[in-house]
Amino acid sequence: MKRLTKYFFEGLIFLVPTLVTVYAIYFVFAKVDGLFRFEVPGLGFVVTIATITVIGFVASNLLTRRLVALVDRTVQRLPLVRMIYTSVKDLTGAFVGEKKRFAKPVLVRLAPGNEVQFIGFVTAEDLGAYGLPESVAVYLPQSYNFAGNLIIVPKELVTPLKAESGRVMAFIVSGGVTGQNTAD
Repeated sequence: MKRLTKYFFEGLIFLVPTLVTVYAIYFVFAKVDGLFRFEVPGLGFVVTIATITVIGFVASNLLTRRLVALVDRTVQRLPLVRMIYTSVKDLTGAFVGEKKRFAKPVLVRLAPGNEVQFIGFVTAEDLGAYGLPESVAVYLPQSYNFAGNLIIVPKELVTPLKAESGRVMAFIVSGGVTGQNTAD
């Protein structure tokens, strides 16, 4: 009976992440593919990816950068729209693009002498504009969640980590399970 129970749990350990991953990919694919009502399955997905790539090319082209900047400035003038647009733009830019914001993983102590430490990412090193010239902003992602907390701490409570930021993020989000050894 112990062996059957062991096999059952090993099956769960294999199947649950596999099925959740397959379902998530299917869900995203189906939603994106459904944006267009083509008869050929997958064509909507291909058209969406091609459209995003073409828009990226146009937006990065020297001739159209002014137009992109004009659209950006226009949106920045609309009070509620500006808040949503800027937040989404900054969050997207934090993960992709040239200005990745989660590139500086650190250990943070919340008080001098406190041995409890958090792993996070320095997102702003100069807080002089807020009257906090000796502090830094550190984002603390939450495990198993797409949320986190922004804390402001004195610079001396922050220790840089010598690790790749993507691996550190995976370690945090997984609750410390992923990335424990080089085999992950």
